[in-house]
Amino acid sequence: MRRHIAVVLRLATLSICTLLTTPVLHAADMTAEDLVAKHLASVGSPEARNAKTRVTEGAITYKILVGGSGEAAGKSFFVSEGMKRQLLMKINDRNYRGEQWIYDGDKDSVSFSLTQQKRSQFGEFLYTQPVPLREGLLGGLLTTAWPLLDPSMRDAKLSYQGLKKVDGRDLHDLLYKPKKGTDYEIHLYFDPETFHHVLTVYTITIQPQMRFHGDTLNVRQVPERHRVEEHFSDFKQFDGLTLPTQYELKYTQELQTGGTTLFVWDIAVSQITNGSGVDPRNFEVK
Repeated sequence: MRRHIAVVLRLATLSICTLLTTPVLHAADMTAEDLVAKHLASVGSPEARNAKTRVTEGAITYKILVGGSGEAAGKSFFVSEGMKRQLLMKINDRNYRGEQWIYDGDKDSVSFSLTQQKRSQFGEFLYTQPVPLREGLLGGLLTTAWPLLDPSMRDAKLSYQGLKKVDGRDLHDLLYKPKKGTDYEIHLYFDPETFHHVLTVYTITIQPQMRFHGDTLNVRQVPERHRVEEHFSDFKQFDGLTLPTQYELKYTQELQTGGTTLFVWDIAVSQITNGSGVDPRNFEVK
């Protein structure tokens, strides 16, 4: 009897240890290719993922959280066909009209959005550092340009970084390095249960240019630091594809002067259409 109880206890202990260690082993054994394959399976079948066009519409709220204050509403329209896309965010504000970013497959465009015929701070940043736009990363799966739909098209280097704690939750971390060199550090994060893409974080530090004032070298300037976050949530089915319906874009800028600004665009997607015809004029770069 005692021997039987001992065997049962050993088996129970072994089962508990297996349950505790299995997720860790899975994470440890994960490769970038495994993660991308699971992510694609979470999106939909190969036939559904092959949709050539996508139109995303929704309501948007724009907020200035640091470096000012204010809030305004508007509408968003994302139109994409393969690698081509237009991301339009129209804001109902007297001074700030929103953003319009276009990529025609070769060239990109960042429109003026302020009443003074200037780009916004984020628009100017994207204009000078266009990697998120050119790589098809911006907007995630809300456009057909999402590079993980066909990693061979971008030939980016993908490196699995393990499970990382982000805002209190464990997420799979995939480091994304474009084929062409960049000063950006780009991390794509995935839910460990669903493998949905839930977050992209871009960071870049721009060193100041040394300037001479008379005979004196100005060494007081500090680097500019930029951080862009894209949060995706509330996934739903559209034409056989599981896509996010909540999209939050955050842009933090730490200036050389020591000031900091934080802007947020929060989009509640109301409609997504896949595979329908789109007007090619959407992708005209002027």
